[in-house]
Amino acid sequence: MSPDLLRSLVWMDYRLAVLFAVLLPLILLIWATVKQAEAMQRLLIIYWRVSSLLAITVYLLIGDLKIGFLASFLARILIPVGLWFWVDLNEEIDDQRSSPLKFVFSAWRWALTIYSTLGAIATIPFLQCAFSDASYPTSFCQVWREAPLIYKDILHANYRPPFLGFLGIVGLVIYLIYFGHFVIVRLGRQGRSAIEQ
Repeated sequence: MSPDLLRSLVWMDYRLAVLFAVLLPLILLIWATVKQAEAMQRLLIIYWRVSSLLAITVYLLIGDLKIGFLASFLARILIPVGLWFWVDLNEEIDDQRSSPLKFVFSAWRWALTIYSTLGAIATIPFLQCAFSDASYPTSFCQVWREAPLIYKDILHANYRPPFLGFLGIVGLVIYLIYFGHFVIVRLGRQGRSAIEQ
């Protein structure tokens, strides 16, 4: 694949991520809150918790930390799982009568599931960047840092990449602790129910 084609595909992926993983769920959360659609609100809150791994990935890549490639791949797997895992929320949403909110929410959920699944498959070749000895040895790996570095220049111009990478590591550790608690404690008690007990 030519470097220009790779760069355009990576940038398209970042743009789609902003649309499907940030803007639309934010709009849907506000809409669901206004309409008092509690099941959708809970699922969207769960989504934001799970998808925070994408934000962590950006900071890891800013800091030139190769684990960011692995975090990106895992985020693309965990997002669809988080969207469809909860039996009680799925049933509540299915039982709601048809409305523009339900239609847009369902369309977004399917679109994000397809996007994340295809993204996970497309990211598999880049996992070698996480395990290579050299730090981003080729433009094949380096291209994934371009958008995070522009993000850094816009929002964190006064901070150095190593510090932002450190914040990414701290975020990843907190994420893993929370995820471990969920899998070991909460899942055992509540199963596939999102209702607090």
